[in-house]
Amino acid sequence: MEEIVPIVIRSVAVYVFIIIAIRLFGKKELTQLSIIDLVFILLISNSVQSAMIGDNNTLIGGLTAATALFCTNWILKNLIFRSSSISRFMQGNPLMLIYHGKIIKKHLDEAKISHEELEAAIREHGVKDISQVDLAVLEIDGNISVLSQNFSRQTVKRRRVQKQLLPIS
Repeated sequence: MEEIVPIVIRSVAVYVFIIIAIRLFGKKELTQLSIIDLVFILLISNSVQSAMIGDNNTLIGGLTAATALFCTNWILKNLIFRSSSISRFMQGNPLMLIYHGKIIKKHLDEAKISHEELEAAIREHGVKDISQVDLAVLEIDGNISVLSQNFSRQTVKRRRVQKQLLPIS
């Protein structure tokens, strides 16, 4: 039992630290990971493993850390569900990107969405031109919602940036 309590405490501390760090560094959603994002996540998980379990690399140590992470995740999801202030802190707020055909540049910059990405997202919604968009919102889950045709047509598409790998010649 003496070995389990420190593993739980360290695992919870690492979990909370990583969530806060990702939130502070501006990662809004993880729906489409780039290669850089994937490598980053793999390296972070590898770098904090020993911080969570220390010298205890037994099955019990690993299961204890995993259980602590699952429990912490469950508690955090319940806190987010029950508290709007915690939800806003952890997940952020929706951002209005377009209103009546006008781009809100400040919000585009805040979300780190390029003009080209926004145009592509609008086309995915079946709208030809930004001027035809009544409202576009980047939702907290990373989706972009679009209202057009005088606010009568709503579509929601997952925000996606197409990345292509060039073949090595």
